[in-house]
Amino acid sequence: IDQQKKTAGPDFAPDIQATFGAEWQTYQAILPEHQKEFEQYFDLAASQSFRGKRVCDLGCGNGRRSYFLRNLCREMVLVDFSDAIFVARKNLADSRHCLFFQCDLKQLPFRENFADFLFCLGVLHHLPTPCLAEIRMLKKFAPTLLIYLYYNLDNRPFYFRWLFGIITLLRRQTSRVHRPFLRKVFSLAGVYGLYRPLIYLGFLLNPLGLSKYIPLYEAYHDKSRRRIEQDVYDRFFTGIEQRVSRKDILQLQKDFAVVKISDQPPFYHFLCQN
Repeated sequence: IDQQKKTAGPDFAPDIQATFGAEWQTYQAILPEHQKEFEQYFDLAASQSFRGKRVCDLGCGNGRRSYFLRNLCREMVLVDFSDAIFVARKNLADSRHCLFFQCDLKQLPFRENFADFLFCLGVLHHLPTPCLAEIRMLKKFAPTLLIYLYYNLDNRPFYFRWLFGIITLLRRQTSRVHRPFLRKVFSLAGVYGLYRPLIYLGFLLNPLGLSKYIPLYEAYHDKSRRRIEQDVYDRFFTGIEQRVSRKDILQLQKDFAVVKISDQPPFYHFLCQN
C-alpha cells in the first residue's frame, strides 16, 4: 500500500522519508551485529509469547528486527513510509506470513487493536511532531508497545552532552547534503575521524576500567566498519532528532497501565502496556 503520497499532511517530512529510503537502499544487508541488537531491544519482551500472535514492526527499515522475530509469531506486519519497505520485502522474501505496507505511521490504514504486539524502534524521534504524543496515539493499535527513543544523555557525564552539542551543530549542516557520493564520503570520514578514534581510546582505557567514560565506546566497540558507517549516515543526515530523559518517558504512566524502562542500552527502550 502506497498511501502517503496521496494523503500526506502538514506533519509529513519528505526529507526524512527520502533520507531513510536512501539509507536502507545503501545499507541493505542484515548483519551479524543486528542479531545482538535485536536481543538488546527485546530484553523487556523476553517473557512475551509471540506464538499465534500478530506482530507489527512500525518503521521497519530494511527489516533487520523482523528478520529475527519472523519465526516466533503467526504473522508479521511491516510498515515503513520510505522505499526501505522494498528492501525489507527482499530481505524477508522467504517468509510468506510477512505483510508489507508503505504508509505514514500517522495515517495507518489499520483498525484498532489490529496487532497483539507493536514495536517502533528508533523512529518516533525523527518525526516533526512530539514523539511522546505519538506513542499515546499508537496505544490504540496494540495492547503492548515496545519503543526506542534517543536519550538526552541524562545518565552520562557532562562532557558527553558537550560533544553531543557539537555534533548537533554539525548535523544541522550535514543534513542539508543530499548527493549520495558526498554522503558516502562523509560517512567514511565519520567512521575513521570520530568513531574509530574514540573506540580505540576506549580499548586503551579498558584495562583500567575507564572505557565507560569514553563516548561511543560501549555502543560500537564490537561493531564492524559497515555497521558503524550506517549509523554515521543515520546520525548526520537526518534533519529531525528529538531526545528524551527517563523522567520524560515516565510521564506516559498517565496513559498506560505499565511503563517499564530497560536499565540496559540502547537508551532508552521501554515497554508500554494498556
